[in-house]
Amino acid sequence: MALGKFNAAEVEARIYANWEANACFKAGANARDGASSYAIMIPPPNVTGVLHMGHAFNNTLQDIMVRWHRMRGFDTLWQPGTDHAGIATQMVVERRLAEQKQPSRTQLGRKAFTAKVWEWKAESGGTIVSQLKRLGASCDWSREAFTMSGAPGAPVGEDGNFHDAVIKVFVEMYKKGLIYRGKRLVNWDPHFETAISDLEVENIEMPGHMWHFKYPLADGETYIYVEKDPDGNVILKEVRNYISIATTRPETMLGDGAVAVHPSDERYAPIVGKLCEIPVGPKQQRRLIPIITDEYPDKDFGSGAVKITGAHDFNDYQVAKRGGIPMYNLMDAKANMRSDGKSYREEAAMAQAISNGECTFNETTVAAMNMVPEEYRGLDRFEARKRIVADISAEGNAIMEIFTTTDIEGNEKLESRPYVDNKPIMQPFGDRSKVVIEPLLTDQWFVDTDKIVGSALEKVRNGEVTIIPESGKKTYFHWLENIEPWCISRQLWWGHQIPVWYGFD
Repeated sequence: MALGKFNAAEVEARIYANWEANACFKAGANARDGASSYAIMIPPPNVTGVLHMGHAFNNTLQDIMVRWHRMRGFDTLWQPGTDHAGIATQMVVERRLAEQKQPSRTQLGRKAFTAKVWEWKAESGGTIVSQLKRLGASCDWSREAFTMSGAPGAPVGEDGNFHDAVIKVFVEMYKKGLIYRGKRLVNWDPHFETAISDLEVENIEMPGHMWHFKYPLADGETYIYVEKDPDGNVILKEVRNYISIATTRPETMLGDGAVAVHPSDERYAPIVGKLCEIPVGPKQQRRLIPIITDEYPDKDFGSGAVKITGAHDFNDYQVAKRGGIPMYNLMDAKANMRSDGKSYREEAAMAQAISNGECTFNETTVAAMNMVPEEYRGLDRFEARKRIVADISAEGNAIMEIFTTTDIEGNEKLESRPYVDNKPIMQPFGDRSKVVIEPLLTDQWFVDTDKIVGSALEKVRNGEVTIIPESGKKTYFHWLENIEPWCISRQLWWGHQIPVWYGFD
């Protein structure tokens, strides 16, 4: 007799329901007396999400290990749960409010907005759990956890203890000196107005432009600029009263603290230690910044001289930290040019006094200064870029290139135009917002990771832990030996709040 068509969806659902009804996956199921324990905590998928191939692969491996140990009589637990996924969840709910023409997050206020998030979680948060069950994952669902359970404002049924655990661990690490608050450069998402991690940044190759500008030397000073080919033959020798800078981000020139050249670059040796002028802003308040040496500049790339804008570039930040160079924050949380603070005349005078060594400074004081001239304040950063390029070019401080044109009669003529390299650049985008990420100097909370990686390094060095393949050790050591502080704070409404309160002072 012919069998009917096999309906996998119906059969697998029925079998899984039978497993659950018989508590086949509960902690300790099939355990022998006195058996050793074996537990896996599932890497919690985002409550907003749906399963993808990575989940399927990873959870299948976990399920194999859990089922194998359960069948052999181990006291087994596969602990399931979901992650509150702060930025992803906030984005989904904000989008939903917009689609339904409801008040926005800011119009609702924090308390009402987070209530909307909890509503959404109750309605839609079970999708990924249902998919895990559909895969046959043998988790103990009676222990299902959620990383925001027990948080203030959580509705009935969300009364777990994850929130308390997060607060407890934060306080313990703070007391041990492993967590601190500091001003550092972070990846800033202007759409969500929050710091994000390196893992949430997508670097995408985009058409780019590199502008070449003149930074005039102070007091009209000149020097002999000599360019040589790889064999040491002189190919250019001329008198210059400027140093040439190439940049893909002219809007950040306003925050320059120095110009750096490589210590071995003979072209600029005569002017190291001299001052040069940032060629933008009111002429009467143009800032003078020092020309310094640092190992960072590549003398074979561009002009070999780089502007140092420590508050808006990760490489520049390191140079600024090494050299004690002031770092001026130019943008607000939306990545618009700042419009707060004192007049540009007052701020420029103070910045010049700092550059001249006439007064001391600290990072907090300098970061609060607004070095954006009035004509650019409040502008979108890309609009500011256009205007700054136009203003510098109009004043004659753009490096020019000569090109040939032909008129309608066939006559050739030499003309000049600002020199711009049109080349692909790697542009950082927020993986969820899809807007260009801005390196921004802000106050954040960090884990001092350098203090906690020692044991992980030692266990590989002494052979207690083996990395396979062997070539992976180089990557492992490079990562942990050069690890940066981990930014754990976010400027979001949905998620755990830092358990810190500040006094009026």
